[in-house]
Amino acid sequence: MTQASVLLVEDNDLERQITADTLRDEGFAVEEAPVGKRAMELLALSRFDVVLTDLMMPGMSGEELLAKVKLQYPATQVVVLTAHGTIDSAVQAMKNGAFYYLTKPTDRESLVMTVGKAAELSSLQQENQILRTQMAGKLQVEGIIGQDPAMLEIVKIVRKVAPSNSTVLIQGESGTGKEVIARAIHRLSPRGSRPMVAINCSAIPDTLIENELFGHERGAFTGATERKMGLIESADKSTLFLDEIGDLGSGVQAKLLRVLQERELRRVGGNESFKVDVRLVAATNHNLAEEVAEERFREDLYYRINVVTLTLPPLRDRRADVPLLATHTLARFSHLSGGRIKEISRETMERLLDYSWPGNVRQLESAIERAILLCEGDSITPRDLPQEVLARKSPGRIERSRGGDRFEIPADGINFEHLERDLILQAMEKAEWVIAKAAKMLGMSYRTLQYRLDKFAIKKPEGKGGAFPSDT
Repeated sequence: MTQASVLLVEDNDLERQITADTLRDEGFAVEEAPVGKRAMELLALSRFDVVLTDLMMPGMSGEELLAKVKLQYPATQVVVLTAHGTIDSAVQAMKNGAFYYLTKPTDRESLVMTVGKAAELSSLQQENQILRTQMAGKLQVEGIIGQDPAMLEIVKIVRKVAPSNSTVLIQGESGTGKEVIARAIHRLSPRGSRPMVAINCSAIPDTLIENELFGHERGAFTGATERKMGLIESADKSTLFLDEIGDLGSGVQAKLLRVLQERELRRVGGNESFKVDVRLVAATNHNLAEEVAEERFREDLYYRINVVTLTLPPLRDRRADVPLLATHTLARFSHLSGGRIKEISRETMERLLDYSWPGNVRQLESAIERAILLCEGDSITPRDLPQEVLARKSPGRIERSRGGDRFEIPADGINFEHLERDLILQAMEKAEWVIAKAAKMLGMSYRTLQYRLDKFAIKKPEGKGGAFPSDT
């Protein structure tokens, strides 16, 4: 088990030695500094979980050291030591970011408990930062946020197909992020240095869509006083994204099919065709196979665009991604509050998990943006959420199978702590109650799992022996 590291800053040699020996006896790794300047030098060399500092010191005061530590090493927790006469200063230090304060002389129990709790918080914050960094490295390169297995599989396919020129069809409900996937494909392709050309086919009337896509020659119709380049031509040597391709009329479908088959384009009113090099990525919220069966979409065009198909799951089927998406959106729109809002409260996150999100990711983003605008504190609370999110529960029951293990999300929502406790119990049972093995299964450190075992009062069953097996 890794020792929690403590930097003790105290100008009184005797007090510093007694405090350091006490902490070392309790298993902490302790470095000593007689003044704030030396403490900053040590912090530059090593990461510490906790800085335990006196307030009244020559040179740099404890308040000044606190400010520097919170600015440069935000995951490091600061505990201040104070004499009875300076308790007001200690309280002010807590307002400025200190974890807690201890009065001199400090009893052993209070010292060990306070430093231990501060170290646990530091460890959790450090691990959260690492997870965020890893997630950013794995997924945010493409702008895709998620850890749901279905989304991770989509990311794998995106990486594989992006370098090719193959047509990609993206299916999914409105708001699931189809354009995000299209832009990821474009950015990872050899065409990524050029701008992607995008058009929503459902937003333009049938009478105008042909002209927008194919352009026209001068004199092609009344008012056509000069040649106009269409969007397909604009996307030459780049990517054309046709959102809601299922809403195209039959005539435009036929012309688009010719472009895809022959790689040639003819403007409206033109007599000559010319070559275009366009990669098509299409998206729809319709079931195009059904549209073909009902003769509302050309079968030949369907098979031409259905080379690689990606089906995006609705947000209600990837609830584990709700906290990630909500936190990411908070970071994106933090400027709306001047950076004042730091987090989404646990109760608020449970409300977000409890909602079915019929508008999918787009609706979630709008809800968080609204909450940022209305929030008066530094944490988003349930009262900042739209009324429909507070009023409605998830309809029905969702059942999914992952790796052979089946789980259900009840109609009255998720109790996040119960779910976390159940997962830890499952991991401990599979690991035969060896903490190190269970921690590896759960992707967390030994110390973090120990903290959660204590938090949820999880004890080893009788008949399994006494204490937990050691970390071997």
